[in-house]
Amino acid sequence: MLAKLTEQVDGSGWSWNNLNTLCWAIGSISGAMAEDEEKRFLVTVIKDLLGLCEQKRGKDNKAVVASNIMYVVGQYPRFLKAHWKFLKTVVNKLFEFMHESHPGVQDMACDTFLKIAGKCKRKFVTIQAEESAPFLIELVEMLPSVISDLQPHQVQAFYEAAGVMLSDKGPSVAIDRRAVLGKLMEMPNRTWKIIMDQAAQNVETLVEPNTMKEMVKILKTNNKVCSAVGSLFTHQLQTFFLDMLNVYKVLSERISAAVAQHGAVATQHSLVRMMRSAKKEVLRLLKTFIEYSGPPEAEPRAVAQGFIPPVLDPILGDYKRNIAGARDPEVMRLFATVIEKLKSNVLDDVGRIMDAIFEVTIEMITKNFEDFPEHRIRFFEFLRAVNKHCFPSLFSIPPEHQKLVVHSIVWAMKHTERNISDTGLDILHELLLNVERSPNVSQAFYQQYLLSLIQDVFAVMTDRLHKSGFRMHATLLRSMFHMVQNNQVTVPLFDPATQPPGTTNQVFLRDHISNLLIQSFPNLTKPQVAKFVEGMFDTRMDLTTFKGHLRDFLIELKEFSSEDNAALFTEEKEREARQREQALLAQRSAVPGMLKPSEIEQ
Repeated sequence: MLAKLTEQVDGSGWSWNNLNTLCWAIGSISGAMAEDEEKRFLVTVIKDLLGLCEQKRGKDNKAVVASNIMYVVGQYPRFLKAHWKFLKTVVNKLFEFMHESHPGVQDMACDTFLKIAGKCKRKFVTIQAEESAPFLIELVEMLPSVISDLQPHQVQAFYEAAGVMLSDKGPSVAIDRRAVLGKLMEMPNRTWKIIMDQAAQNVETLVEPNTMKEMVKILKTNNKVCSAVGSLFTHQLQTFFLDMLNVYKVLSERISAAVAQHGAVATQHSLVRMMRSAKKEVLRLLKTFIEYSGPPEAEPRAVAQGFIPPVLDPILGDYKRNIAGARDPEVMRLFATVIEKLKSNVLDDVGRIMDAIFEVTIEMITKNFEDFPEHRIRFFEFLRAVNKHCFPSLFSIPPEHQKLVVHSIVWAMKHTERNISDTGLDILHELLLNVERSPNVSQAFYQQYLLSLIQDVFAVMTDRLHKSGFRMHATLLRSMFHMVQNNQVTVPLFDPATQPPGTTNQVFLRDHISNLLIQSFPNLTKPQVAKFVEGMFDTRMDLTTFKGHLRDFLIELKEFSSEDNAALFTEEKEREARQREQALLAQRSAVPGMLKPSEIEQ
C-alpha cells in the first residue's frame, strides 16, 4: 500500500480512481495491525497525503486528495484517541474544509466530523494534556464562525456531532452538560425568539414563507441535537415547547381556513404545503424527544404528566377535525412512540388518543387497498403499540370501538401488501396472547370473536395471494384450535338454542369447520376433510408438525395443486439464508480488513 501511495506522490500512478481505491483499502484495514505498527503506517500515509494535497494543482485535484485524507483519518479512531494533538489538528483541518466551496468538500468534512465525534467523544469532553478546558467548550464558542459557510443540512450534521460529544456522561466528563447545551443552542434559540417576538406583534408573520423556512431549519437542528444528547434535551425543549405548540395551532387554523375556502385542492397549494412541512417537523421533534427520553432528566412519569397533556388538543384535535388529505400520518407515529415509551404512564390518555385517531383513519384506509399508503402503515404501527403496551385500554373504550379494532386487524391481514398483512397477523397473535392472560375479559372476547377469527384466518390462508404469511397462519390456527380443545374457552361459541343438548365447543367447531371447508372446496371428499379437521385438534402437534399438516392440506386444494408452492416454505428458506449469511460474516470478520465499514459493529 505504501508503494502504491508513493506512485501517487511521484505521479507515476496518479489518478482519482487509483487514489480513491487505495485510500479505501487503507481505511479498511484499520485495527488489523498492532498499535505501534498502525501508528507508523498511518503517520506515513497522512504525511504523504498532505504533501500530495500541497503539490497538486487545480481545485478538483485538491478536493479529491482532501476527501481521501478525511476518509482515512475517520477510519482510525484508535490512533486518534491515543494522540490528542493529532486529533485536534484533524478537527481544526475539518473546520477549514467547512469553508471550502468546492462541491462535496463541505459534506465530507461534516460527515467525517460526525464520525469522529461518535468514535472519540470522550476526548472532547474531558481535559486533555496541555489544555485548560475540554475542547467542546472551545467548540461552542467558535461555532458561529465555523458554520458560517455551511448549508442547512450541513449545519444540522455539525450540531448533531456536537450533541454526540455532549451525550457522554461518564465520570471523567469535566463539563456542566446542561450549561453547554444551552450555549450550543444559543444561535437557533435567538432566531426562534425573534420569530416569536414578531408573531406577538403580528401573528401573520408566522405564515410568511421565509419565516416558515427558518422555523423548519431550527426544528430540524433541534431534532438532530435531541437524538444525539437524549434525555438532557428536556432542558432545551422546555425553553420553547409551548411556543412550538402555539405555532402548530396557528398553522393548523390557517390550513383549515384554506381548505374551507378552496376545498381539498388547497392542500396542494405551495404555501399550505410549507405550513404542513413545518407542522411535520414539530411532530418529528416531539417523537424524537419521547423516543430518547429517560432518567435522570426525563423520567417517563414526568414526561407523561408534563409534556403529553398540552399536546393532546392542538395535535389530536386538529387530526380529527381535518379533512383526510390534510391529516398527517406523522401524528400516528408520534402517538405510537408515546405509547411504546411511556407505557402505563399514559394509560388514562389512550382512550382520548384512540377516539381522535381511530374512526377517521379507518374511514380513510378501508375504502380500498390503495389510497393513503403511509397512513395504513402508521395506523397499524399505532394499533400494535396500543395492544402491546396499553392492552387494558382496549377494553375501556366503547364496544363499537372494540369491534372496530378487531375488524381493522382482520382487514389488515387480508391486505394485498405483504408488510400490512404481516403486521395484521402479528397484531392478532399479540392480541390473542394478551386476551389469554386476562381472565376478566377473555371469555367475553372469545364468545364474540373467536369463531369469526378462525374463519378469517382460514380464508386468508387459503388465498393464494397470502402464501408468504403461512407461518403466522399456522401459529394462529394452532393456538385457537388447541385453546378450544384444552377447554380454555368455557363460554359457548354457538347459540345453544340452535344446537342439540350436550353440544360442546369441540364438537361444534369440528362440524362448523368441516361444513365450511366442504362448501368452499367442493373438490375435497368428506374423509379428506374429516382427517384434516381431526388433525387441527391434535394438541400433541408442535408448530413444525402442525405446519406440515396444513401444508399437505393446502397442496391438496385445486387452487394450490397446480402452482409453485415455494412460498409455503418461506420461513425455512429465510432461516437457511440467515444462517449462511451469519456463517459467511463470521468467516470474514476473522480476518481484519475484510468487512466493509458498514458491516463493522460500532
